[in-house]
Formats: sequence, structure tokens, C-alpha cells
Amino acid sequence: MEVLSMENPHINTISLVLVCMMALNTHVLGQDNNWPVHEFRGAWIATVANIDWPSTSHLSTSQQKQELVTMFDKLQELNFNAVILQIRTSGDALYSSQLEPWSAYLTGKQGVPPSPLYDPLAFAIAEAHDRNMQLHAWFNPYRARAGSTKKTDLAPNHISHRFSSACHVYGKDLWMDPGDPDVQNFTFNIFMDVLERYDVDGIHMDDYFYPYPVGGQDFPDVETYRLHGGNMSLADWRRDNINKLVRNISTGIKSRKPFVAFGISPFGIWKPGHPNHVVGLNAYEEIYADSRKWLENGWVDYFTPQLYWRIDPPAQSYTALLDWWTQQNPQQRHIYTGNYAAAIVVKSWPITEIERQVIESRDRKSKLSLGNIFFSAKYFIRNTDGISDMFKLHIYNSPAIVPEMAWLNKTWTLPTPRNVLVNGTSITWKADSSPAIRSWAVYKAYADGWLLVKLLSRHSNSAERLEKGTYALRTVDRLGGQSTAVKIIIGEAVVVG
Repeated sequence: MEVLSMENPHINTISLVLVCMMALNTHVLGQDNNWPVHEFRGAWIATVANIDWPSTSHLSTSQQKQELVTMFDKLQELNFNAVILQIRTSGDALYSSQLEPWSAYLTGKQGVPPSPLYDPLAFAIAEAHDRNMQLHAWFNPYRARAGSTKKTDLAPNHISHRFSSACHVYGKDLWMDPGDPDVQNFTFNIFMDVLERYDVDGIHMDDYFYPYPVGGQDFPDVETYRLHGGNMSLADWRRDNINKLVRNISTGIKSRKPFVAFGISPFGIWKPGHPNHVVGLNAYEEIYADSRKWLENGWVDYFTPQLYWRIDPPAQSYTALLDWWTQQNPQQRHIYTGNYAAAIVVKSWPITEIERQVIESRDRKSKLSLGNIFFSAKYFIRNTDGISDMFKLHIYNSPAIVPEMAWLNKTWTLPTPRNVLVNGTSITWKADSSPAIRSWAVYKAYADGWLLVKLLSRHSNSAERLEKGTYALRTVDRLGGQSTAVKIIIGEAVVVG
């Protein structure tokens, strides 16, 4: 590894003081040469139907907070560095909103706030950031109610009442019409409201655009199409409605907070036959998601195809699909594959299948396969079938920093650590309140390179109980960018300023 000294280096008479600049996104190697220091390690936290959190809709505020803290503690222990928290499941809000009602999944009744009152999203952001985890706000744009078609018990300001003529019964759900201009504008404003008011690291959507098809039913948007379809075919018009949503959100984020990432996790198959021999639902024709277009145009900053299949079956092969998606990426966006951890329960997969999938994802790092997001968090919290033990021992056995998205615009300057001191087996440094700092990274030198050994909270000013050796300290920003590193030696009388 090339080491560059900083300008005007200072050499103390009793110790060697070096500053080493390690290139961004360089592998920091150690005991395992395949271990990546930059890797996105995410978990979806689903709130719809109380899948992950809160565990029921009848918890007190303190119980909700404690559950989330316990969940975050466990994910931090397992070296995850991102959570994707579902904050809008169906025209509701798991945050304080003037536009939409409080979610029934929080309090048992839509429109009823938590008591004592608190803001779950603000709380979650602070707790995640204190644990060196990004928080991405996950929205469902057009579903109005899941598992019921009743409107009578929905809050008066719910979207189904606000735009009642654009709310349709489809299957067992209520669904807003993606082609209705009022619904489109309101939905866009929901995204921007959260973006502007909360310190989120990402805005995220999953695979629900037009609803998945229900046998024998067509989506009832004939009148909307007549009014707004123009000369397009029905299918092209529906796809255009979704394309406009994606493009507008992307543009809206970049104009307001250009350092916030935008990600989508679409159904893992764009069209059957892409790649060859792959069969399955045609998302392009059936839910009108032209997801390849979003990636090709660079409207997203990261792309998370839900590859919820095993590696070996040829009809839907995890690796065949991942290889195909990495080839559809001319704008060089990050690929963070969506992995189906729930399959160890619902499909009786061995946990080794998940391990193999992470390894296969890492093997494609040169193709910008830079991480994974797992559905869902509860399997890691519960250590289902020993999946957490396996991750801690073999998969995420050291910390990692999220991969930096160089095209995002930073609005800050990241400071270098100052007044770094060595005291026995500890390193201390000057506390820094700079909002640019998200974490402090401590590296240790080995024969074959540097290993990230500690990733500490922005509030930290020390690293303790370090073994004898050579270390480097760097500040880390919210995007995974790192400062110039200050190099220190444990085991000698060293003072670095």
C-alpha cells in the first residue's frame, strides 16, 4: 500500500509521527484478505403488520423505544452499518406528520399518536447514528391499506378520504391510483416532507408500484387512463407514471439534500428471459416497473434487486440474476443485493445458503456489487437457526464502513483528528463537534495492510485496550468518506498532535 506523508510533516524527537493517506474505497486488509472495509450491510425493519417493529401495536412509548434500542444494539453487535426503516406502510406515518395520520401499527388505531408523545423516526435516526449505522427511510408510495378494503375506520385525513375517487379496491387491499395527478403530487410531497425535516441518510422504496396482479382482476384505472393517457398504450402509460415518480423523487432529493442517497429494491426479475433461461413474474408488464430504466439512467444511487432465490436453480438463480443486473449499470451506481433471510423459516433454507450468497456478492465487487440488505431484521435479532452466530463468526466478523458514493455532493469539510495522544494501551484525541463527523475509525497495521478494528461513535474521544502495534485514526463522514489518517504506535512513548 502506498503511504503519502502530509504536507509539512512534524517529527517529534521521542517518537515518529506519520500521517498516512489511504485512498478512498481501498481494501484494508488483515487476517482475511477477502474482508472488505467498505461494504453496505443493511437490514430492512418492516413495520407493516408489526413484522419487525414494534412487535405489537399495543406497546407503550417506553416499550417501543426499548424494543428499537435492543434491535439496534444487536445489529451493531453484528457489525451491520445500515437500517432501512419502514415509515410509511399505507398512507400512514410512523413519524410526526402534518400530512398523514399516525400509523395504526404504532398505537392500534390510525390517527392516534403515541402516548407519551414522541417521534419514532427522530428517535430511530439518533439511535442509529450513535451506533454508526445509516438510517434509510422506507416508503410505500401507493398502497392505501393492507389486508382490508374498509375505509370507515381510517383517519379523516387519510389519503383514501383525501382523494376518494382515486382510491380503488383491488384484491384484499385499498390502492391509490398512480396515474391520478393529485395522488402523484401528494405522494411526491410526502417524500420531500420527510427529506427536508429529518436527518435521514437515504430515501428508499421497495417493489410495490402498481399492485401485484390478482387473478381475474384488472386494476380499475380505465377512467384515469381516459383522462390522462394521451396517445400511450395503457401499459406504457402505467410505466410512465412510475418512471415519473422515480425521476421526480431523484431530482427532488438532489435539489434539496444532494448528499442523501436514493435507493429502490424492485422485484428481482425485470422480464423473463433476462438473463436467458430465467422465468418468473414479468415485473415490466404486470406491476409496470421498468426498473432497468431507473438503473440505466442513474436515477437511483443504489439499486437493490430482491434476489429471493437460491444460487443453484437455473430458472431463478441468485448469481445469474446478480450478474445480469451488474451489466445494466452504465452510470456505475452501487448494487446492494436484497437477500431473503426469511427463507430459512418460510422455505427451510439452510443458513449456509445466505452465507454463500454474501460470498458471491463480494466476489462481484469489481462490478460494483458492494453489499447486501436482508429481509428482515427480526431473524438476526432472534438468531433464527443460528444465523446471527454465523454472521458474527464468519460473515460480518469485523466492522465495515459504507461504500462512498463519489457522485453525491458534500456540503462539508471533514476534519483530521487532532491532539491524538497515547497513554499506555489507549489512544485519546480532541473531541470534535463538527457535524461532518459521523464516526471515528481505528485501523491496525498488519504485514499485509491495515485492518479496521474499531468504528466508534462521533461522540467518542478515545479507543481503549489496544494491543501493541501500529494504528491509524481517521474521521468518517455520513457517506463513508474518510479524512487523512494520523498514525500512532502503541508500546512506545508517543505523542501525536
